[in-house]
Amino acid sequence: MKKMWRIFALLVFFTSGCAFNEENTVSVVDLTEREEAILSTVSDHSFLFDFTADSEYKELTVWVDKYESGKLVEKKFSNMTIPIEQDGMVIYTTVNNNDKSNLYNLAISSGGSTASSRGPDPTSAGLEKMMSVWGTIPEKITFGEEEVVLASICYSDSETGVSSLPEEFYENVEGHKNELEDYDVAYLLKAEFKK
Repeated sequence: MKKMWRIFALLVFFTSGCAFNEENTVSVVDLTEREEAILSTVSDHSFLFDFTADSEYKELTVWVDKYESGKLVEKKFSNMTIPIEQDGMVIYTTVNNNDKSNLYNLAISSGGSTASSRGPDPTSAGLEKMMSVWGTIPEKITFGEEEVVLASICYSDSETGVSSLPEEFYENVEGHKNELEDYDVAYLLKAEFKK
């Protein structure tokens, strides 16, 4: 019995040490097949992220920037700020509304509170005729007070095909911003944690 308590104490010690290293991170939520099936029936693109922040961070701002052929045309589209506790979730989905504009849903949940925003992107007509690719951060990133790109949805009418933004883009956006020129339209989901 004494040996079991020691093993348990060591396990608690090691897992609490790991939890400490998990502060100030954003990670892609690992969905079950069932959750993926549900999301695919109600949205064309969906992105879910968990975050853990130390107690110094007081709020989170999430927004979407829109680029056309690499040029920023709409900054902080769907901008939202919410006070945060130490952990929470960011959810972003889009729905193609046939020949009309795309619809977006953006939500932040933390500490039992949820804020959400939804609406159309009035300048998105015609995207349904283009090829789309999307991507997210590698499984997990560490953040500071600078903005980070969490996900992208990119559209192209290229006849030769199109590929997603590379992982390096999310790690160094400024150094890879020229990659956005390969797409007719690109949406970047961004976040900024504030103290």
